[in-house]
Amino acid sequence: MKETMDKQVAYLEYLNRENSFHHHRYDDDMRKFELLKNGDMRSVEEAGRNMRSGEVGHLSDDPIKNMLYLNICHVTLCTRFAIEGGMDAEKAYNASDLFIQHCDKAKSVEELYDLHLEMTEYFTKQAAAAKKASVYSKQIVLCIDYIQRHLHEAIVVRELAQMVGLNESYLSVLFRRETGVTLTEYVILKRMEAAENMLKYSDFTLSEISDILHFASYSHFARTFRKYYDTSPKRYRDSHYRTTVMTE
Repeated sequence: MKETMDKQVAYLEYLNRENSFHHHRYDDDMRKFELLKNGDMRSVEEAGRNMRSGEVGHLSDDPIKNMLYLNICHVTLCTRFAIEGGMDAEKAYNASDLFIQHCDKAKSVEELYDLHLEMTEYFTKQAAAAKKASVYSKQIVLCIDYIQRHLHEAIVVRELAQMVGLNESYLSVLFRRETGVTLTEYVILKRMEAAENMLKYSDFTLSEISDILHFASYSHFARTFRKYYDTSPKRYRDSHYRTTVMTE
């Protein structure tokens, strides 16, 4: 297999030389991703220039498939560089999945090109926002990461304290000092953010969202949601279900 692949690669190199085609230089190709990682919006301009240069890979004879595959490669790198730039990893991977789903439904090269720029802009803005956020201590970063990954479970301060090697009282004081909210308030806030996202983009029923996010009852979930968004979960879904594009 290796020998066959080596021959195919050599032949493709020959064809590209004969047709005076070459890919972007590595440093040119990486420039947009370095800009993205640094939260520099010039990344969008670079992404557009590179895509229109004619020096992109040939992955399929079908123009739409070719652009689709290029976008998948692009969003994979956008995700990695955004995480390096400080974006929350789980949020980055979820955004990547959504962008790939949007690309898969695209019907034209131009639509895919617009998505190429949109994903670049989105991840750049996320990296920029991360750089403006507060810098937390290692223990608080570990707690925040744990909370984000366990919103569907009971989150106990005692267990968090044991995980990061602090006593409960000190962890509670440290968490509020660094984040500006209590641990309990932070967990509720993140559950509300998750609920908002699920109401917009998922097909889960309101009761299922309440159960998934570990609320004692739907009425408890609805009261909490109204406190944060000044409306009921049902009305929020009726107004926002799959109508919000990922350009914020």
